[in-house]
Amino acid sequence: MIAHVMVAAALVLTGVRLLRGPTGADRVVALDLATTLGVGLAAAHAVHTGEAVYLDVALVVGLIGFLGTVGLGLHLTPRRPDEPR
Repeated sequence: MIAHVMVAAALVLTGVRLLRGPTGADRVVALDLATTLGVGLAAAHAVHTGEAVYLDVALVVGLIGFLGTVGLGLHLTPRRPDEPR
């Protein structure tokens, strides 16, 4: 139960960084951290309740978060005009 509260507090602080981040890169890192904290919250809930389905949820959320971070990182990377995508 303490883990749930700590992760929720970290999610609130991450939300502040997500909204106030001065650059797009800061927002991407905050979004990645929020995804990681969500995975941790799902895993802690799986341990607390004994339901293994939450581990599957954590795995899917982690995979989607990773793919989103890679996609946003590629989108934010500056390119030369003659460089192919």
